Amino acid sequence: MFRPHARPFPLRLAWLLAAAVLLAVAGPVSAAPSPGEGGQALLGNDVSWPQCDRELPKGQAFGIVGVNNGLANNTNPCLAEQLEWAASSPGLPGQPAVSLYVNTANPGSSGSWWPDSDEYPIGRQVHNPYGPCREGNYGKACAYMYGWAKAYDDAYIRGISNPADYVWWLDVETENSWSGDKDANRAVLEGMTDFFHSINVKGVGIYSTSLQWGRIVGSVSSTSNLYPLPSWLAGARNAYRAAGACLKEPLTGGGKVVLTQFVARGFDYNHSCTQEP
Repeated sequence: MFRPHARPFPLRLAWLLAAAVLLAVAGPVSAAPSPGEGGQALLGNDVSWPQCDRELPKGQAFGIVGVNNGLANNTNPCLAEQLEWAASSPGLPGQPAVSLYVNTANPGSSGSWWPDSDEYPIGRQVHNPYGPCREGNYGKACAYMYGWAKAYDDAYIRGISNPADYVWWLDVETENSWSGDKDANRAVLEGMTDFFHSINVKGVGIYSTSLQWGRIVGSVSSTSNLYPLPSWLAGARNAYRAAGACLKEPLTGGGKVVLTQFVARGFDYNHSCTQEP
């Protein structure tokens, strides 16, 4: 993913360009993944809007599909096609065949929409742990409602059937729009997490790197609903290092690393840490 989905030059694309340079100068960064025993694939792939109208990976063990089109408030135009691609995945023990990820952000006054109440959608009152959201408030209360609303939209207006059937990953990257207030940024993600939990999804997790997570959110206390969430860590350089990254510290103190990611041959590959003994 690290294709920071709201920006003119996303980081994921930068990775792909870097990989292309290395391929040209020094050979492949990483060979395409090899099948496991009996020909079973052991790695998954994630795809989203950059793969629209392009060849998708083949033989993946699992697929993770981006719901948005680069921003937290829009839709991947190839979502249906990519969900069908992911559905062909066999899955792995402890790793579902199909999962979803969503863009996250805290745009405040620069966004195209910002909440001014605790209702979303109209007529549904949301319990706000940070007090009432009111017009002109860009702190934790309205940030929480922004997160709740974007998660609601992801579940119900993007074209996802049966949203409770999936694990949903929150994609947290510095190239998205974020406040300098880490507490408000955390509240956005807490609002999204609370919404997804309210519809009994199969799971919620966090995708990021420790550096970017630290810049956006910082430390998370044990009282936050983010504290126990699993981590999907980006940034490994090849399959070997992706496997080793399973031993890294999770993004939050109560979570654990369950997925790691690397880029090879123009595709994002993901290692499931459930394969570890």
